[in-house]
Amino acid sequence: MLNINYESFLPDIENLVEQHNDAALLNILIDLHPADIEEILNRLKKDQRKYLFDLLPTELASEVLSELDTPIADQVLEGMDEEEISSLVDQMDSDDAADVISELDEDVAARVLEKMDEEEALDVKKLLHHDEDTAGGIMAMEFIAMPATATVNAAIEEIRSNREEFDDIYSIWVVDENHRLIGSVSLTDLVLAKGSTLLSEIMDTDVLYVKVDMDQEEVAQFVRKYDLVSVPVVDEGMHLVGRITVDDVVDVLGEEGSEDLAYMAGAPDEEVLEESTFVLSRARIPWLLVAFFGEIVSAFILNSFEATLQQKVISAFFIPIIMAMGGSTGQQASVIVVRGLATGDINLGDTKKRLFKEFRVSLLNSVFFSLLLFGIVFFWDGIFFAAILAVSLFIVINNAAFVGALVPLTFKRFNIDPALAAAPFISTTNDIAGIIIYLGITTVSLSYLH
Repeated sequence: MLNINYESFLPDIENLVEQHNDAALLNILIDLHPADIEEILNRLKKDQRKYLFDLLPTELASEVLSELDTPIADQVLEGMDEEEISSLVDQMDSDDAADVISELDEDVAARVLEKMDEEEALDVKKLLHHDEDTAGGIMAMEFIAMPATATVNAAIEEIRSNREEFDDIYSIWVVDENHRLIGSVSLTDLVLAKGSTLLSEIMDTDVLYVKVDMDQEEVAQFVRKYDLVSVPVVDEGMHLVGRITVDDVVDVLGEEGSEDLAYMAGAPDEEVLEESTFVLSRARIPWLLVAFFGEIVSAFILNSFEATLQQKVISAFFIPIIMAMGGSTGQQASVIVVRGLATGDINLGDTKKRLFKEFRVSLLNSVFFSLLLFGIVFFWDGIFFAAILAVSLFIVINNAAFVGALVPLTFKRFNIDPALAAAPFISTTNDIAGIIIYLGITTVSLSYLH
């Protein structure tokens, strides 16, 4: 079934769940793709999705489980014993199994690993040792490696004998006697070659690979840059330890994009499908506190300029526009830089070039808006205060653009997610800076006038 209209489809599923019509439900679900079942589970209530998931045959349930986001996966696994969980993860690729097990409580995870197939459990344990955001954390241990002295017929026979173990095979990797990667052979070259041909004769020695500790975002950029569908993973000694396929990279791109948007919204620890109000609130409060205390600082700054505000009451009317223009300019610059860093279009070597570009853009924008504000205020309060506002806005916009571009690049240099810079941090910083610049210039100007 393609292009399912979930809104019209869902009431039927819910009715069948309420009626406990297992036969009808299975009849519907058995023909659906696991990703479609995942969409249905996301839209059901907690008790309904648990009931529906428990109906699924083990093989299909394992495929659906690998598609589910963490909060939903936790719910459908709730109440299952170690035997049931191990039967599910045994059916998965090692990388998906490691993802599921890593979310379990340590004691439960240990018992699940004990009940798994010994070879599968060993692969999962190896994966769990790697940071989840690295190539080692997203790679799968299922791959075909052959010596250079093997023949094409031997390689094809190896593929046939392991067909049940692998979902997708794009290439086989060629290794030396110490299991170090020395080449690759595509399936096309394998099929077109004569059966007696040695792999050393048809292998590509200029093989692209990634290191096991490479950040997953860099892996995604690498795969995107070279249009790869599968890439081998090696350790420091060039020993082949795993492979990453394009479906893993698509997941990483989605995950990193969602993570960056969450950082920009000031809710980086929040799962979209999380239903607990307490969990959601706990994820947002720390970042709202940053904004809260930042604006408290702004209030103290305003209080320190009380004399200026009383002397020139009209100056208070323009505080919102100064703060808004500074905040918006800073956010624009930071989001552009964060996006460029995420896609690989901007790197740390481009820092000076990027800052100069942002300065040129902000210079043009600040001149435009300063002249616009000057023209409006000139007819309102005269040339003196119009000039103060124009100069203040000019400085605030350029300062905000510089800070907005510099902070993400600085974060990146210190291996901190640059998306953090686009959260309340940039907005609050520019609010404070904008008030100080504006009221500072106004105070100094008024003191000279009098």
